[in-house]
Amino acid sequence: MKNLFLIILSLFIVTSCEKEIDLDLADESGKIVIEANVTDQAGPYYVKITKSVAFTENNQYPAIENAQVTLSDNTGQTETLQYVGNGTYKTSTFVGQSGRTYTLKINAEGQEYSAQSTMPTAVSFDGLDQDSFMVGGETSYTLLPVFTDPSPLGNRYLFVYTVNNNSKKFFSEFSDNVNNGMPNQRPLILPNDEGDADDIKVVVGDTIHVEMQCIDDKVYTFYSALLQLSGGGPGGGITPTNPPSNISNGALGYFSAHTVRTKSTVIQ
Repeated sequence: MKNLFLIILSLFIVTSCEKEIDLDLADESGKIVIEANVTDQAGPYYVKITKSVAFTENNQYPAIENAQVTLSDNTGQTETLQYVGNGTYKTSTFVGQSGRTYTLKINAEGQEYSAQSTMPTAVSFDGLDQDSFMVGGETSYTLLPVFTDPSPLGNRYLFVYTVNNNSKKFFSEFSDNVNNGMPNQRPLILPNDEGDADDIKVVVGDTIHVEMQCIDDKVYTFYSALLQLSGGGPGGGITPTNPPSNISNGALGYFSAHTVRTKSTVIQ
């Protein structure tokens, strides 16, 4: 196989676009992995820096502890992040705001990495409408995020959702290539797996927490590719490879400046 599958997806849901994603790294060890976020909510904001390990090893990724991490924006705001342990660096005074372009610079183990992300304008998240359907005599549930896409083409969204107090996160990426400028018509299909203790099947009484992110185009491309690499994309998936990172110098991962709006609902 020409391309080694460096990111293995742990999937706990049945459809192509609504899947849980764990960034578990595989056969080629030693790659730097960066996960960085800035939002329009109050900080601190976090940057996590680790290294990939071989697929045969335990999912314990070596933390990079002595990196220099700097976050800045196009208004002159800048801050050097503080290390807080486990490969994680955090801001103390930095403020995220829609419309600004953010630059992340990292110097780690003699190498320099950089990325930029522009935070879109927030789109109003107006609610969640519940529906259901039957599969094999079992009820599965969906939630329709209620929002209206702004008319300029090019809006991109990421929905992150959890069930009750379970830490597992499920992801779904939306674009306005279809239904631009119209009310959203695409539902989130909630997990319906059961069997192992780690599986989740949504039932009446469960609380679903949904976070709506407005993301930029490069972050959308990263998540869209990551979900297709699950094997559930058009045509049954694509050849294993790495999703296109917006970070330079061969780093894996992403840097996302995005807005955050949240809603919760109880399944009836």
